[in-house]
Amino acid sequence: MLAGTFAINMYNLTNAWFVSRLGTEALAAITFTFPVVILFMLMTRGLSSGAMSLVAHAIGGKDHNKAAMLTTHALILSVIFGVIISVVGALTIEPVFSRLGASGEVMDLTERYMKIWYLGSIVMVLQIVASDIIISTGNTKVVSALMVGSTVMNVFLDMGLIFGMFGMPRMGITGAALATILSQGAALAVALYILAGRMNLIDISGFNRARLLQSWGMILKFGLPGALGLILTPISSAVITKLVAGYGNAAVAATGVAARIEMFAFMIPMTVGMSLLPFIAQNYGSGRMDRIKQARKGAMMFAVLYGVFIGSVFIIFALPIARVFSTEKAVIDVLRSYIYITCMGYGMLEVHRYAGFIMTGVHEPLQASMLSVIRVLVLLIPLSIAGSILFNLEGVFWGRLATDMLAGLVGIWWSARTLSGKVEMSVGIQPIHIEEGSPKKASHP
Repeated sequence: MLAGTFAINMYNLTNAWFVSRLGTEALAAITFTFPVVILFMLMTRGLSSGAMSLVAHAIGGKDHNKAAMLTTHALILSVIFGVIISVVGALTIEPVFSRLGASGEVMDLTERYMKIWYLGSIVMVLQIVASDIIISTGNTKVVSALMVGSTVMNVFLDMGLIFGMFGMPRMGITGAALATILSQGAALAVALYILAGRMNLIDISGFNRARLLQSWGMILKFGLPGALGLILTPISSAVITKLVAGYGNAAVAATGVAARIEMFAFMIPMTVGMSLLPFIAQNYGSGRMDRIKQARKGAMMFAVLYGVFIGSVFIIFALPIARVFSTEKAVIDVLRSYIYITCMGYGMLEVHRYAGFIMTGVHEPLQASMLSVIRVLVLLIPLSIAGSILFNLEGVFWGRLATDMLAGLVGIWWSARTLSGKVEMSVGIQPIHIEEGSPKKASHP
């Protein structure tokens, strides 16, 4: 998954760079769209995590028919969700983005971009869910190839549709939106072919409304708590940004750069996390709690060791990294301070995330969501505010470090407790003993 994740990060950077060639107003317009786009993507990820966990569990239990039914029903639900996003989004473009601060020419460009983007929301939701279901089967290489191929195609279409190259019409900022939809549409077509043609996981025969509603209930039972946990991330980011804004533009610029640097720091452990959820869910379906406990221990140990490694690298190269992004001394000083204070908590932050994946994989999505609530609402926001009051800007950074360390410890304890409970529940099931002479079944309490 590393190649695919890197491709997605490069897609975000190159897309913004191409639009920036159209002028400051176009770049500002695309910037205004980020919070809304991210919000809908996180909601979709919540939906797909429910489908991923349930399909992986069915595959682990060797129940292909159930996996195919869940896959088909999840895709139907995705179409409905995409339609809702498209309609609601198109009707609320002006009030939403005007409240975010867009006006004049920037507002006009934002509206032109989002009208196209919302039309393609069904394609994008389906593509995410279909790809995540493929991941749930263990075929991560296929999804990685789709992500890389989609990114390459998007770059080609960006050049053609934004600037009128390769015989394509020059569409400006609307071309950027259309390029995204077309490239993801191509990835969706391949993903659906793989699910239907190669894996036989799409079955539209024998439609049953009761089973459809039951599947949707199960998917939403997993997906809604997952979406809640994901949505808390941009909410906490907005609160921290407002705190930092009180210390000037240099502080805001530095923390904005730091967030982008952290994306690359988390890229490798993030790919482990993407593989961890289907691995846990498949083995839970197979009743292999021993493998789940082993995976938990190994993944968390990796997260801590990698966190120490990447934190040490950041501390050593903090000044050169800061100078790459700014020549202003105030920005460099804040960025260095941020790196020095927060980077040693990266490993424990990943431990916290892994604990959530493990809980979701063993069918405890509400506990996973509560773990996110504890990190954001109980730890991060209060500690950041307290740090700002007591120690000014550096106090915000110390609040983030304390949050990551404490949240990681809570994740270790809670995930161990959850798995212990699952093991105790399975103790009552005894294997069938066959004695010589006559078969004999063990009793099941």
